[in-house]
Amino acid sequence: MENRNNNHQTGGRERIISEDPRPGEDEFRADVERIRFSPYFSRLSAVTQVIPQAGAGTVVHNRLTHSLKVSAVARSIAIGLRTADEPTRKLVAELGGCDPVVVQAAAAAHDLGHPPFGHLGEQELDRVARNVLRLPDGFEGNAQSFRILTALDSCDVSARGLNLTRAVRAAVLKYPWTRNEWRSMPGRGPELLPRGVGEGGGTAAVKYSAYDIEAAEMRDVLSVFPQIAEHQQTLECSVMDIADDIAYAVHDLDDFYRAGVLQYTLVSTELRAWIDSGPALARLEEQELDPRRPGHELERTWRRVAAKDPWIANADAFRDSVKRVDNDLVDGLLSLPYDGGLDADRAVTAFTRRWIDRLQASIAVEKNPSVRSGHVRLTDAAWHDVVVLKFVHARFVLDRSDLALYQRGQTRIIRSLAEGLTEWLDDPHDAARAPRRLLDSVEAATGEYAQLYAGSPGLLGDASRSEIQRLGRSRAIVDYIASFTDAQAVSINSLLSGTSEAIWDAGRGL
Repeated sequence: MENRNNNHQTGGRERIISEDPRPGEDEFRADVERIRFSPYFSRLSAVTQVIPQAGAGTVVHNRLTHSLKVSAVARSIAIGLRTADEPTRKLVAELGGCDPVVVQAAAAAHDLGHPPFGHLGEQELDRVARNVLRLPDGFEGNAQSFRILTALDSCDVSARGLNLTRAVRAAVLKYPWTRNEWRSMPGRGPELLPRGVGEGGGTAAVKYSAYDIEAAEMRDVLSVFPQIAEHQQTLECSVMDIADDIAYAVHDLDDFYRAGVLQYTLVSTELRAWIDSGPALARLEEQELDPRRPGHELERTWRRVAAKDPWIANADAFRDSVKRVDNDLVDGLLSLPYDGGLDADRAVTAFTRRWIDRLQASIAVEKNPSVRSGHVRLTDAAWHDVVVLKFVHARFVLDRSDLALYQRGQTRIIRSLAEGLTEWLDDPHDAARAPRRLLDSVEAATGEYAQLYAGSPGLLGDASRSEIQRLGRSRAIVDYIASFTDAQAVSINSLLSGTSEAIWDAGRGL
């Protein structure tokens, strides 16, 4: 095992509660197994990744299959860093090391906190948490993942959290800050903000990895990596983050192709119109760009990328990536409509393998990265490729009106659950009959807010006892809803709204 950190450290192997190591087993491997055996991990098999399995068949990825593929890609990248040239290996060691098992554990855990119904469910639960439940830091899937690992799940040695090593806990901190710490910082342009903070300084972060009640633990976890600058990911976290991007950009295209969502004509028309008319489109004013006209939305995407990421965005590299995707995705994969036959299966498998191999081999390590990047990043060409592949996702899948119609109904379920559970817990005559897991969560979360107020009263203002109880109840409701599968969210909402008669089955175990 490489020396991960300075000699006065222990490589991030510290746990909250000291444990005797299992004979012959690496401590990080124990962390992987704890995460994989967690019920929160098993639940991901029934949570939407991008498009719902209903109506698209079992070929569509869910959060569990996505996490497994992220883990495989991340491990491959980490192993590649061990066999890189000597200057790269020395820099990796200087920056804290990159253990493949730590990377695997982080990849397995990175989506644990995502709620039902994919990314739109996450956005709606955040709106509900802030506007209905009045939680100052709302909801965020990454922060929820850290909360599961450190507070909500349990293991044989700890009733609170999985007692993971610091290295693994640090490796899930993709956005190592809280939501509201950015409010007090001077304003700055988006190109000077870490990825995920948002559009402009002085506002709450859009993405963040810890709620206020876990902020102290986040700081403690990062304390064993003094060589990593504030607001930067550890190397292992950077590798997990890159692997997540690669899997999302490539494996999800597999889904869209098999489900018949990606259409040759639409994708081809957009990409080739931009390639053929690039100079003319570049001369248009922003208000002249019309998403109904081929090439215009891709031009708008390029302008956003150039404004936010001038540290790497390059017009020639972007054009090369558009041509590469057009050649391999459009003229290659999409030219053969998916019919379930062997030829179509071979085509999509070859496409996926080719792009995964290329991207996971296109890795650079930097000692002093841009604030919008990490120490480990994709090379310039591969970075532009991922931007273009994500554009294809957004333009031809996420923006579809039929998917939007389906998702609008799902967001109503999230809001209805929050309102129904709040009304139940507010009822002095019936609150005691609420699900035991929810009542236990209310008690635990209230204790967390009381402890936070005792240690950092300024974070909660002049919080009264009733306000601390309200915050604890609200956080527990969010924890409860975020732990549902898609089907559980639908069935529990049906029970709460009086539209279901499946009393015993729908509410079992909740």
